[in-house]
Amino acid sequence: MGLIAYLIIFVSGFMTLYVLLAVVRFAGKVWWNPLRVQYKMKLQGITGPSYKFLYGNTKEILVMRRSSMEKPMDDLSHHIFPRILPHVHSWMNNHGANFLNWYGPQAQLVVTEVELVKEILNNKDNSFPKIELEGYAKKLLGDGLSSSTGEKWLKLRKLSNHVFHAENLKNMIPTMVTSVGMMLERWKEHENREIEVFEEFRILTSEVISKTAFGSSYLEGEDMFRMLMKLTLIVSRNLHVVRFPLISKIIKTKDDKESEKLEQGIHDCISKMINNREKESSGVMESNGSGDFLGSLLEANNNRDASKRLLMQDMVDECKTFYFAGHETTTSLLGWTILLLSTNKQWQEKARNEVVELFGQANPTSDGIPKLKNMNMIIEESLRLYPPVPVIKRKVERQVQLGNLKLPPHLELYISPLALHHDPQIWGEDVHIFKPDRFAKGVANATKNTAAAFLPFGFGPRTCVGLNFAIVEAKIALAMILQRYAFTLSPTYVHSPIQTFMVRPQHGVQIILLPL
Repeated sequence: MGLIAYLIIFVSGFMTLYVLLAVVRFAGKVWWNPLRVQYKMKLQGITGPSYKFLYGNTKEILVMRRSSMEKPMDDLSHHIFPRILPHVHSWMNNHGANFLNWYGPQAQLVVTEVELVKEILNNKDNSFPKIELEGYAKKLLGDGLSSSTGEKWLKLRKLSNHVFHAENLKNMIPTMVTSVGMMLERWKEHENREIEVFEEFRILTSEVISKTAFGSSYLEGEDMFRMLMKLTLIVSRNLHVVRFPLISKIIKTKDDKESEKLEQGIHDCISKMINNREKESSGVMESNGSGDFLGSLLEANNNRDASKRLLMQDMVDECKTFYFAGHETTTSLLGWTILLLSTNKQWQEKARNEVVELFGQANPTSDGIPKLKNMNMIIEESLRLYPPVPVIKRKVERQVQLGNLKLPPHLELYISPLALHHDPQIWGEDVHIFKPDRFAKGVANATKNTAAAFLPFGFGPRTCVGLNFAIVEAKIALAMILQRYAFTLSPTYVHSPIQTFMVRPQHGVQIILLPL
């Protein structure tokens, strides 16, 4: 009995110590550390909304977002910054260009000072890496090019650069033209009537990314696209919901269960596609792959050099990233550009005249597409007013100097392209007006600062690898539409921009198609 008693006392003491240490660690994370960071930043002139125990400022943010987006905008104003990111807009006014807010107990430094943004995104000393994706976002994108870091990112970036090299991109143009032609055939049924184009563009961009990157069609990947969209909605509605890992593992919400099923379903769809391609090639890849993204992935998967080899999960994550980013960004760009052209007839005519002068009624060509100067200005202005991705996040890897600020490790950095794109001190008092000719002399001359103020595809070494792909696809689609149709905004259109991962029109974009 004596030995058992001693064992009981020992185990009880050990458990008490373990619980005590866990409580201390938890208290440090949710109480002491936030107060310490808040104090240190305040000494450097950085203030912000006060930290609230456990939840930080997330409840305030949710209330502000629900209020700002609960009903459509009263007019066709492009001043969408206070609607999409009301907390950033409000706290910038109250606390200055750079301020501290809290995602649960995680400190976030919101940075809207252009030179600091440029320094962060250039990341010269690897002091400001990407944050690791967690939760639903991790299920959506995995650890692909958009979220990986270090050697893995370098390997994936090199592979992607090869796929979207200028010569490869040139070879994709006929496929893009064919896909747009198929869409315009459907549009003949809507001539002189209303058509909702945002969904049309979603199908178009899905078809293009399927054919050019994966050698398949939209119909073959339809189930996967549907699951990706469902998972995107789950990510969006949980953007400002604080989750505690231990509790999340024990208690599964409805979104947890659904997201797990969707993640597995997407994984199965992509794995099947990869296996089918591997069978078609009989396991032997030509020296140059099959010319598309999936072919390059399989070539990397079969590489004899272990340092260059991709595992099956790597390939799945890359496919998820490219399927998602490859059509979401361009869909948003095309939808908003058509809206802007439908309400600005002068620029619609300028763009049409340029297209006809270059191509007549023939399809766009690789030689002519770079000469679409007016079209380029229109696209850049559309991306400025309605950037697809309103927020970019980085983290502080170690204590580092940023401008005059000394930043503690583990701080998150929150950069908003939307805030920069709508800043009158950068763009002038006409910042909320559609004015493509502000880009007539290039991006750097369009602002009162630097090119780092224009971030629709990011900036620095992690600029979106698919930038040129998206712009070429958009130019082809817009050129072929303008050759065939004039269009006006339908009276049924409701101006209600929202953020579901990317900035999109909540109720679509309805226009009246007028054949030429």
